[in-house]
Parts: sequence; C-alpha cells; structure tokens
Amino acid sequence: MQMEEDVMMATHTFAARARRVAVAAAAGLMLLGTALPAGADSPPGTLATITITGGALTITVPTDAGNLGTRANTVSGGTISGPLGPVQVSDARSAAAGSGWSATVIASAFTPFAGPTVAASAISYSTGTITKVGTATYAATNQLDLTGVVPAVTATGITGDNSATWNPTISVAVPGGMASGVYSATITHSVS
Repeated sequence: MQMEEDVMMATHTFAARARRVAVAAAAGLMLLGTALPAGADSPPGTLATITITGGALTITVPTDAGNLGTRANTVSGGTISGPLGPVQVSDARSAAAGSGWSATVIASAFTPFAGPTVAASAISYSTGTITKVGTATYAATNQLDLTGVVPAVTATGITGDNSATWNPTISVAVPGGMASGVYSATITHSVS
C-alpha cells in the first residue's frame, strides 16, 4: 500500500511539473507571436506642445518709504534725505535686440496736515547703484526737480530678458520757517 501511495505521489508531482513547463512554454510562444517583425513601423507617437508668450515690462516700487528723515526748523532751512526703497524694472518681453525702456519719476508736494507745502521742485532724486541682470546698457539720470515726469533710469541695447534694481535717495530742500509736523508726498514711477 505504501508503494502505491509513493508511486501516486511521484506521478502527481511529475504531472504538476509538466503543467508548469507547458504553461511557461505557451507564454513564451505568445510573446514571440506578438513581437514586431524586423523593419515594421513603430506605433504612432503623440505630439505635445507648449506655448510661451512674451512677458511684460513692469516696475515695482515700495508701498511705503516711511520717514525719510527729521530735522529741526531753522530760519535758513536745510535738507532732509533718505532712501526710498528698492525700485525694480523687469523686462520679460523677449524684445528684439537693440530695444530699450525708460523708467520715469514724478512727485507731489510734501504736504502737512495744515499749512504751507514743500513744493515738488524742492525734491531731488539720486538713483544710486543699479543692480543689473541680463544684457543691456543702463544709464541713471539724477534729477533736481520732480515737478514733472523725468527719466530716472534708461536701458538701451537690450538682448533678451533683463532687469534693473536701484534704491534712490530722495532729498527735500526744506525752506526756513516751516511749521512743525509730518509732511507727506507721493512719488510715482512708471516704465515704458
């Protein structure tokens, strides 16, 4: 009886191995059957595109420069000076080689809560050092009177995208005999 069981067990094990070999062989034949013949066209690909449009010419300025300085009133007057904060022009237009831009500035009078103002003609603008990115020739124009729109920084000979950043010093020639108080002005930049 033991011998019959051993023979049956050996037969069953051999049959299981034979089935596994047969399944593996069939799978291999299926793979060979789906392989592409040499020289056949490959499956079609999918074309994908992206679009990049020209960017913009922008200028960013501080929202609030704070107090530019303080001085005591005198009969003869004097000057108060301070940094405005970083002004930056970014040019991502992909403009044609040789293009340019001009950043301009204008100011209102410094006005107190009550009393006479300090005119915009008494406000001067000194650009200071320009931090440059990209290829262009940058020129600063220091101004002694911000009554009208005047150039601050220009860029010429541009090739590709570029930017310029500067921190101008604002100086206010305060006349003698001004009332004490806080005086406020709006300094406006633009770029084109």
